[in-house]
Amino acid sequence: MSLSKRCVPESQQKVTQPNITVGANHPSYKNCWRTDVMMVTPWLAPIVWDGSFNIDILNAQFHQRGVRIGLTVFAIKKYTVFLKIFIETAEKYFMVGHKVCYYVFTDRPQDIPSFSLGEGRTLNVIEVTSYKRWQDVTMRRMQIISENCLKRFIYEVDYLVCSDVDMMFAGHHGVEMLSDVFAAIHPGFFQASRKQFTHERRPESQGYIPEDEGDYYYTGCYFGGKVEEVYKVANFCHHAMMADKAKNMEALWHDESYLNRYFLYYKPTKLLSPEYVWNNYYGSPVYVKIKRFLHVDKDFEKIRSN
Repeated sequence: MSLSKRCVPESQQKVTQPNITVGANHPSYKNCWRTDVMMVTPWLAPIVWDGSFNIDILNAQFHQRGVRIGLTVFAIKKYTVFLKIFIETAEKYFMVGHKVCYYVFTDRPQDIPSFSLGEGRTLNVIEVTSYKRWQDVTMRRMQIISENCLKRFIYEVDYLVCSDVDMMFAGHHGVEMLSDVFAAIHPGFFQASRKQFTHERRPESQGYIPEDEGDYYYTGCYFGGKVEEVYKVANFCHHAMMADKAKNMEALWHDESYLNRYFLYYKPTKLLSPEYVWNNYYGSPVYVKIKRFLHVDKDFEKIRSN
């Protein structure tokens, strides 16, 4: 006889359905759940969508802690032309009301314009070596980020966000995205199968991921977290690249391939939905209610030439 039957008179025993709406009327629950998209990963990391958070509660918590956020971009060669719209739109949408340090790495410091920044926000221009190939620029940035995590970032900010510069903010980007380490789901592969992911498939590469493995396909243009965690990501990617380079190899999608390898075995603690890194090439699917961060249209041949 079960414990419930031994403790409850038979006349009072009945089967009831669980109340799945428990807590639904709580004020903090309002507008914080959606049923049309996946909101949590199999390892219980939240996936951030519009309607999945209460920004007022989060802002209060992060303000109480006095959190400082760093944002890194690499404006190398002709990519300096994208910096103006990047910074100006970041001032409108990125971590508004919080302490922000922009870190601009460039080989052309003389081409960096001045900006009018909000209170508690600073811009730091850091000169770096130029490289002939754009692929080398994207791959070397992991080395530069990891080195500066130890030399500078760890002393100046609590969280670090790493972004491509050929982007523009178009909607709210706040502390809801911050976590120990976050990754952004690539908009082109959100509904794709594992076999469609463009992972590095050569086993001899340090970026190798088998066809039957992989949780999501993450974009290399946007990731971040606590400085010590970003250091681990960037340091892994840099050394993986150097190991491949010693074998005269490059992973299929350069730093993005190594980033995906890292996140396969060291799971991100939060995922950003495709809202946070969108490309209008993919149209306007119903599940993307806000396009918060957009790729800027460009002529690759012209912008990547010397």
